[in-house]
Amino acid sequence: MIRELMVAALVAFCATSVAYSQASGENAKESKSEPKDVLVETQHEVEIAGEVVKYKATAGKLLMKSDDLKSRAEVFFVAYTKNESDPSARPITFCFNGGPGSSSVWLHLGMLGPKRIRFPDDASFLKPPYRLDANNYSLLDQTDLVFIDPVSTGYSRPVNDVSKSEFHGYEEDVQSVGQFIHDYTTRFLRWPSPKFLCGESYGGIRAAGLAAHLQDRYNMELNGIIVVSGAINFQTLRFSNANDLPFICFLPTYTATAWYHQALPADQQQRPLAELVKESEQFARGDYAQALLKGTSISEEEFQATAEAMSRLTGLSAEYIRSANLKVSMGRFGKELLRSRGLTIGRFDGRYSSQDRDNAGETYEFDASGAAIFGPFTATFNDYVRRDLKYEEQRVYEILTGNVQPWSYKGFENRYVDASESLRKAMTANRSLRVFAACGYFDLATPHSAMDYTIDHLGLSKDQLGQVTTRYYEGGHMMYIHEPSLEQLRNDLVEFYQQAIER
Repeated sequence: MIRELMVAALVAFCATSVAYSQASGENAKESKSEPKDVLVETQHEVEIAGEVVKYKATAGKLLMKSDDLKSRAEVFFVAYTKNESDPSARPITFCFNGGPGSSSVWLHLGMLGPKRIRFPDDASFLKPPYRLDANNYSLLDQTDLVFIDPVSTGYSRPVNDVSKSEFHGYEEDVQSVGQFIHDYTTRFLRWPSPKFLCGESYGGIRAAGLAAHLQDRYNMELNGIIVVSGAINFQTLRFSNANDLPFICFLPTYTATAWYHQALPADQQQRPLAELVKESEQFARGDYAQALLKGTSISEEEFQATAEAMSRLTGLSAEYIRSANLKVSMGRFGKELLRSRGLTIGRFDGRYSSQDRDNAGETYEFDASGAAIFGPFTATFNDYVRRDLKYEEQRVYEILTGNVQPWSYKGFENRYVDASESLRKAMTANRSLRVFAACGYFDLATPHSAMDYTIDHLGLSKDQLGQVTTRYYEGGHMMYIHEPSLEQLRNDLVEFYQQAIER
């Protein structure tokens, strides 16, 4: 009898355990299928331009849904809003970086947010551990800031069984980031606010696409777009034998970088940087462009003269330039410029240098500037988001991921990726829309001359040219890690915001 009772009790216990496990599984499924918004708010203050700015930080995720209200993705963001009685009257800026596959950490902790990493101005490497300082150059006194991590970057992810391919492409990305901007604007009652976009690198082409998409899809008009080291027309950046344009656009940045490393002839080194770069720009668009257009029909005399002129402007030997048939890609330049010193130079920022295993290669093994900045940004954000913003997350914060590949450019098949026309249409439809382009002289990823070419070929009418402002700084792709450039950039942007929202 006792044995039978024990068996019955064991069977009951097992049945209960199975039922509990099933219920737990059902609850887990239910929880998985119904993600929710997560918002964590904290209060802070920072001194900017002599003023103490009190603000609220909101870190969290907004759930992105389709029109039939099915969940599609959780989009992570950090927003900073100045404490005011009527926030709807404040300008608001939606900020993102590029990649594609980059989080917004670079603009967040390098340029715009209330905290920043302080890098040495001499382009030397920081030693770990790293720390954040108050950012006295933040724009939070001028505008509220929302830093967006597109899906698969930062903590943003597709939900449940939604395919990541629904977000990984030019058109898909513009639509999803555009929907986030719409949803945030609606939820937090920011429709009356003057609205701005700030995009860095690939964020430039995203911003150009968004300007048109927000108009077309939501009838949302912008006051301004800030493009930091932007890529908008890929033809200016993609080296190939059949595309002369990148060789022309990169040449002035070769000049600036060689000048920084004291690699030019002595008389050239004595000249001011801006003056020397201007000469290089004129040569690149003039004699050099003509030489490239002639191809193999160029005369020996002109070929030699072009190589010698390039040598004086790049620090490379005329013999090396001749061997490259006057076409030196960025990878080759990065390896060759300081080869005699056993050094390579960085792509994001030509001021940085490092060493390869040997000096015999054609291109560098890794980007010296990337090695200098990736670690500090990663470490400081992971601490800051938990310690200061009080946001907890078990996932890896993806600062720059290849997980977005393959990236779809199906709308640009059989041609170069180029969002110039989207930007032109948006600026023509909205004559109040102003564009600010910030360019670094030492940016070997998206050189300033490529942005100049893009703006010159937007096709704007003469009366629209005043809608575009371009400024140049003695920094690289992330010119803001160079403090003198950051200070000047803030001053220029304060003026830009005032002009863009004046009644």
